[in-house]
Amino acid sequence: MRVTSPLARPPGFFKRSWEELKRRATIASKFEGLYEPTKPYNLVTFSNPDAVEPCKRMSDKDTGGFSEVKFDHVPASKGVPSHARFHGTISTELPKDSMKIMRTGYAGWRTRDQGPTLFGRSVWDIDPYRYLALRIKSDGRKYFVNLQTDSIVPTDLHQHRLYARTPGKWETVLINFDEFVRTNHGMRVQPEGEMLRQKVRTVGISLTDRLPGPFELCISQIYATNNEPEEREAGRGRRVDTTEKRGED
Repeated sequence: MRVTSPLARPPGFFKRSWEELKRRATIASKFEGLYEPTKPYNLVTFSNPDAVEPCKRMSDKDTGGFSEVKFDHVPASKGVPSHARFHGTISTELPKDSMKIMRTGYAGWRTRDQGPTLFGRSVWDIDPYRYLALRIKSDGRKYFVNLQTDSIVPTDLHQHRLYARTPGKWETVLINFDEFVRTNHGMRVQPEGEMLRQKVRTVGISLTDRLPGPFELCISQIYATNNEPEEREAGRGRRVDTTEKRGED
């Protein structure tokens, strides 16, 4: 029997382990298990191409459709933060050579599963936080935010509509984690059950309005926070406008 050498660990293994150790040490030192964290917890920041490249692009083209999806990095410029550009074209055309495909018009992206660490597979623990925050610039189309957890059913997603109040302008949208709905293949699941917030595997965004034509959504950062929004709207994602830089706990 061959013993695997520690040096044969996949790239980034020790870096991820070190980051997880630092995170746990910070929580212990600040007693954040007893009190709400006051600083935001960064999930994804599209500050460079390295953050965009690992993300998975998805569309109905994967199953024979004709929608096009791209996910590019855009460097920072005057007054504009560095960000990822989720764009392409939605098509509802059905493939002529397959009678099994009855519905098209879908595009999306998500982060890939995080790698292993000395403490097990890397996941995001958002349990101490109340809101998911997204710094975006939207074209106003019907996007959904998707969270995938390390649950028993791997195809389950927790979804919430991404409400943009100022299409064409940068804004920060806050969504209460309690308002996410459990779904599977786009259908609401019963019983819903609570989200496994201690083990969030991926985050992503999808477009399912099935309106043919171009789309574009820019995303600068996604993070968890306890900061209360300045404005509230019943049944909608919360929004707070700010240019304050947000970092990890």
